[in-house]
Amino acid sequence: MPRAPQRHHRRWLRPAAVAAAALTAWTAAPSAAAPLPPDGTRPAHCSRIDAAKVPGASHQQAYCLDELTTAGTVASGHTDPADWAGLTPEGLATPRGVPGIQIDGYFPDTSTTNTNHGWNHDSQFVIRLPDHWNGGLVVSGAPGVREQYANDRAFGDWAVSQGYAFAATDKGATSATFHRDGEAPGDALAEGNHRVTQLTRAARQVVARRYQRPPSRTLAMGMSNGGYLVRWQLENHPELYDGGVDWEGTLWRTEGPNLLTFLPPALRHYPAYAAGGAGAEQAHRAMEAAGYPAGSEFLWPFHHQYYWDLTQRIYREELDPEFDGATEAGTPFCAPGTPACDADYAYADRPGKVRKAVAKIALTGRIGKPLISFHGTYDVLLPISRSSDVYARLVRREGRGHLHRYYRVEAGTHVDSLADAFPGRVRPLVPCHRSAATALERWLDHGVRPPSSRALKLPEGAGPEKLLTHCPLNG
Repeated sequence: MPRAPQRHHRRWLRPAAVAAAALTAWTAAPSAAAPLPPDGTRPAHCSRIDAAKVPGASHQQAYCLDELTTAGTVASGHTDPADWAGLTPEGLATPRGVPGIQIDGYFPDTSTTNTNHGWNHDSQFVIRLPDHWNGGLVVSGAPGVREQYANDRAFGDWAVSQGYAFAATDKGATSATFHRDGEAPGDALAEGNHRVTQLTRAARQVVARRYQRPPSRTLAMGMSNGGYLVRWQLENHPELYDGGVDWEGTLWRTEGPNLLTFLPPALRHYPAYAAGGAGAEQAHRAMEAAGYPAGSEFLWPFHHQYYWDLTQRIYREELDPEFDGATEAGTPFCAPGTPACDADYAYADRPGKVRKAVAKIALTGRIGKPLISFHGTYDVLLPISRSSDVYARLVRREGRGHLHRYYRVEAGTHVDSLADAFPGRVRPLVPCHRSAATALERWLDHGVRPPSSRALKLPEGAGPEKLLTHCPLNG
C-alpha cells in the first residue's frame, strides 16, 4: 500500500508552518492603536475595552481603532490583504467612518501554519466591535484554506459599516498543507466546524460585555468553504444563530456529489478539449456531463491552470491520503493513465473508509434557522448543478424548504475578481450578498419573506458599474 502522508495527533493540531504568508506590516500595529490623551480619559471607541475579553482564548490583543474597515486597517496593519486577494472586484467600494475596538487572538492549538501577526499559531480570530452598534453579530469562517481576514473586503467591511459586530476565524486550518493536521482523514475539515462554533459562543459573550447586553441577532455568513460552514452551523447548532447567508457553499455528501467526484473529470477531459482536433467535441460533452455548463468555456483555462488540480489534490489528500501517498500538493495536470494521477481518481471506486472520512463533514439539509443561498451559474470550481442545486433539494427533502431561499445568479462565477478580467461576461456576486443580507434582516425582524427561490437573470445592457451594485432578488 502506498505510504500515506504523516498526520499529527489530534487535539486540533497541525505541523510547522510551510507557507510564507507572514503579515510584515503587523509590526506597526501597536502604534496604530489610539493612545490615551494626557488627561487619562479614553476615546469613545476605547469604552469598555478592558471588558472585551475573549473567553477561552490563549492570547488576545485589543486595539482602539479610528477605522475598522479596510479603509483604515490596511494602513494600520490590522488586516492582511493577502488573505482576500482575488476574491473581490477591483472597483468594490470601501465604506469609511467606523471607529471601534478590534480584538485579535487565537484559541488553544499547537499547529502553526497561520503566520499572521508573526504568531505562527493556528485557530486565529478577529473580532471587531463598532462604536455605533446595531445590536447584531456576524460570524464567519474563511473560504478555501485562507486566514481570518479573508472575508474583510467581501462582507466584513459591509458588516461593521452597518453596525454589526463582526467575528471571523481561520478555521484552524490554513495553507495547501492543511491536510497534514489531525489523527485521521477528515479531521482537519471537521475542525473548521468546531472553530466556528467556538468563536460564535465566545463572540456572543464579548459582545454582551462590550455593549452590556447580548446580541439581538446573530448571523452566520460565508463564501465557498465558508458557505459550507454556514450550512453546517444551521444544521447542527441552530440555537446559536438567528439565520445565515450562504455564498456558493461547498457541498459534502458521503455518496456524492462532492468535489472529489466532479473535479477529476475536469482534469481528465479538459486537455483534450483544449487541444482541439477529433477528440475535442467528445471531451466537451464529457465536461458538460460532469457539471461544467455550456457558455462557461472561456473560464476553463484559468481554472485548469490555477484551481482544479490544486483543489482536487489538497482535499483528496485530506479525505483519501492513501490514493497516491503524496505528502505535497502533487504533480499538476498529469495525463490520463499516469500512475497516481488525480485525473484518474474515481471516488465511487475508493474504499469505504473514504466515505467514512467524508461523513465527518457531510451535510443533510436539516437547517434549523432561515438561510439564504446564492450561487453563480458560471461557477466552474464548484459547478452549481453539482453543489447548491443539490443542497436546495436536500433542504426541501428534509421538510425545511420554508426556511430556505435559493437564488441561481446567471453568469456569476466562483471568485469576483474574474468580473474584472471578463467585464460584462461575468457577474460579480458581492451585490447579491448585500441583497441577501438585507432580505434576511427583513425576514427576521419583520416577518417579510424574501422573494421565492429563482434564477436571477443577467440584466440586459447592464454595464460593469451597475453589475457591481445591482442584484435584486426578485429577478
